[in-house]
Amino acid sequence: MVRAKTWILKKHFEGYPTHSNFELKTTELPALKNGELLLEALFLTVDPYMRVAAKKMKEGEKMMGQQVARVVESKNSAFPVGTTVVASSGWTTHCISDGTGLETLPAEWPDTLPLSLALGAVGMTGLTAYFGLLDICGVKGGETVMVNAAAGAVGAVVGQIAKLKGCTVVGAAGSDDKVAYIKKLGFDVAFNYKTIASLEETLKKASPDGYDCYFDNVGGEFSNVVIPQMKKFGRIAICGAISTYNSTRPLPPGPPAEIVIYQELRMEGFIVSRWQGAVRQKALKDLLTWVSEHSCRKTALTPKTGICTPEEEAQGISSQKMLLDTPIPTDSWTMRTSPQRVTDLYT
Repeated sequence: MVRAKTWILKKHFEGYPTHSNFELKTTELPALKNGELLLEALFLTVDPYMRVAAKKMKEGEKMMGQQVARVVESKNSAFPVGTTVVASSGWTTHCISDGTGLETLPAEWPDTLPLSLALGAVGMTGLTAYFGLLDICGVKGGETVMVNAAAGAVGAVVGQIAKLKGCTVVGAAGSDDKVAYIKKLGFDVAFNYKTIASLEETLKKASPDGYDCYFDNVGGEFSNVVIPQMKKFGRIAICGAISTYNSTRPLPPGPPAEIVIYQELRMEGFIVSRWQGAVRQKALKDLLTWVSEHSCRKTALTPKTGICTPEEEAQGISSQKMLLDTPIPTDSWTMRTSPQRVTDLYT
């Protein structure tokens, strides 16, 4: 019998998540039936959206999320032992699947490329950046793009794709280390929003003529300052609102309606699962190509990986894409590659 370790939502969040919101359980899995296969997780992902999506969960349910997993036992000919897949199996070390919804890695995946990137720059976060910037914003070469949470898993890829497309990119982050990081990625202007005297003046100085595209990961008061500086017919992709996820206070009002109307702005929220089929496969191929070429291209998509406790990631403590490297310990996860603990929400 295989014993699976699984993190469950023990108690719904109230304000910032804590360790008491989670519980680690161990269960014995049954023998496989015909058509089934046993997956062993290699990497689990935790993302800011889970903080909001968990509201729809029942206490005691397994935490959601994708994982890169390997088939270790199989009675399904489509998935022989040794196959590596991306699965939406949640925060668990092992699970049984009938193959539904499993996604194998692209055939052209280089042996030298870490499998963890299938959860990052060549996975959901990369796809979010890709479609948000190219489809929702419809970015064009020569335009100016503003992105907040620019050192995060999505924001960092947004900035790099925008540079690949010939744009000027302005990024905001929440620490000097993060600012240095996105400058290395090729951002034209980067600033620490916590240390500047005025966000409004900083944005004006960075792009006096305004912004064509705004990729919003933060929402709240930050967006209320950015939106009045959008150019005529500006486009805004609303990807997240991480500044509000843990708030227990009333949310701030949105931007003045007259600005949206008279600047003729287009604002659209989106979820990456909208794009499926051929367009999704093309996007993954593009992302894989850009990442694979990172050693010789200044604007290559550069992934970062960190590991943290479940409550730290739910709070959004790091600029890095958080991946939990299995097997899951019995006590708690520890930080592996992120030297600094940042309490602000993924900014």
